[in-house]
Amino acid sequence: MTPRCEHCGENVKKINQQVSVMRKEIKNLRQTLDGAVRAHRKHLMSLQTAMSKIDLTGHDKKDCTPSSPSLSAQDALEQGKIRMVPIGYISSCFSMKNGTPRQPTICGTSRAQLQIQQSVFNNPEHALVGLEQYSHVWIIFLFHKNGHLSYKAKVKPPRLNGQRVGVYSTRSPHRPNSLGLTLAKLDTIQGDTLHLSGIDMIAGTPVLDIKPYIPEYDSPHTRRVLDSQQHESNRDLPTVSENKTAGAQLFLPRETVSLLKEVESFVNKDETSPPDCKSKNRVSDYVKTEPPALIMDWPCYDGDSSTTIADWIREPLVSSLDVHFTPNAQKQLEEFLPAHLSEPSDCERPRFKFLRSPEEAAAAIRGVLSADPRSVYRRTRCRDRLFFFTLDTADITCWFGQGFAEVLQVRPAGSQRPKDPF
Repeated sequence: MTPRCEHCGENVKKINQQVSVMRKEIKNLRQTLDGAVRAHRKHLMSLQTAMSKIDLTGHDKKDCTPSSPSLSAQDALEQGKIRMVPIGYISSCFSMKNGTPRQPTICGTSRAQLQIQQSVFNNPEHALVGLEQYSHVWIIFLFHKNGHLSYKAKVKPPRLNGQRVGVYSTRSPHRPNSLGLTLAKLDTIQGDTLHLSGIDMIAGTPVLDIKPYIPEYDSPHTRRVLDSQQHESNRDLPTVSENKTAGAQLFLPRETVSLLKEVESFVNKDETSPPDCKSKNRVSDYVKTEPPALIMDWPCYDGDSSTTIADWIREPLVSSLDVHFTPNAQKQLEEFLPAHLSEPSDCERPRFKFLRSPEEAAAAIRGVLSADPRSVYRRTRCRDRLFFFTLDTADITCWFGQGFAEVLQVRPAGSQRPKDPF
């Protein structure tokens, strides 16, 4: 019995080794297959691009007419085949996806810079003239760190803690077209560079477009307020029957309306009153008339212009966390020098590149961790492991407990991280 059991144990060990090798081989085959699929897609795209430049007779369109490139570009635009060129790349205080806020409102002290490329405009600073009059801008960008670019019809938002919803009802970066949209605060403009705050983009993010934020157009709440003001202003205006115009309503300035009312009251005045009284009353009425207010020609919207959002946005299943610093982490954070501080270059203390003070860095860390930046997988399967992320020039080490997060270390970026004891 004993020799036979030992022999069986050796066979089981060999089988386990073979199974392990087979699993590794299957994993390698899957990676090879994914790479082949991506290469095949690139090859097809290059063939489509080449075919679009050649007409049915086999001649190159460039050799036919000098205007053909512009025509082919127009045809491609009409067919929805758009070739986008980044106008610049983000230089951000977040260098990796891990720990980057999912929304810009989570960390208002986060900062970034965007320099317009000269390859887009010969004079990039000319494209920014007038933008300094706005406080916020829309940034349209690409999620360039989406890895294998896979996407599904249903996703698991972290705030839903594992529940699935449609991808178009979320802000998930994993989409058929990896486009992102951020409302950032515009701090200053220096030449061809925008200085932004309240961002959720990592360093190197390609930016496709910039648009000014205009509450009158972009905020339904502001639209509703302006619409009510418009109706209040129009109460004093003459109606269609009063204007006796055919088929159209006249919106006249208040000065003209008050003058017309004054003339109408003068004409319809009781003839029994003395002439002097009429004159005095008319003059006094004109003096009491308030200065005309400017009636803005805002678009008129329907009365029901209120906005609604999903319940899990206002009341997420993942609650906000309390953030604590250990005394050691607080001391390490205070060692960092603020950005643009005039200190000797040979100073050994670490220095921030974007953040302006250790207090601002602490607020940014609290903003990131209070929203629980962990994925659902990490939150459920790796809850006992340390969590690392980089903020500006600092590497942050922390761990999560029941309803709180605690910062353990704040070290200069690039220094050796502590080993996970779990």
